[in-house]
Amino acid sequence: MTTKDHHALLAQIAAAVREERLRAGLSLSELARRVGISKSTVSQLETAQGNPSVETLWSIASTLGIPFARLVAAPSPRPQIIRADERAAVPSATADFHAALLHSGSSPAQRDLYVVSLEPGEVREAEPHPPGSTEHVLISSGRVRLGPADAPFLLHPGDYAVFPGDTPHSYEALTPGAWFTLLMEHPSAEPRWGGHR
Repeated sequence: MTTKDHHALLAQIAAAVREERLRAGLSLSELARRVGISKSTVSQLETAQGNPSVETLWSIASTLGIPFARLVAAPSPRPQIIRADERAAVPSATADFHAALLHSGSSPAQRDLYVVSLEPGEVREAEPHPPGSTEHVLISSGRVRLGPADAPFLLHPGDYAVFPGDTPHSYEALTPGAWFTLLMEHPSAEPRWGGHR
């Protein structure tokens, strides 16, 4: 993570912790007491001066009764790509655990999770899904070109992309044995993968 990305993440955490603490009607001291950390630690977090661990943020989120993602996820425009080497990982107290939030959802949408395998050859064209649909892709193996039909992304293993599923889009394997995880979000309970032709 670059220094700029790290500062942006700390600023996001600071704003979110303060907003959620105030929403819960808690003082700095009361939140600190409930979480089991010092008041100065909470104060530093809210001024983007601290360097919180995943464990501390999980404890704060749990205490406030909110999803962990609400503290670390900033709204982002779509389409979006997060490259494998650009993930903003939240620091952990241990060296063997790293967490990088790729997406945070808040809508009551239906979510369908797929593992998709494809081979080089013909481009798979997909017709638009219902209005408001969104597709999230995390590449596991191979190089794949996919996304909006008029401007598809070139993705490598570990890359994540999100794009509107309610416009024409396509998928194309550029190397043999390509596969990826696909999360499709729909605003209604209507099916899903059948819209691909």
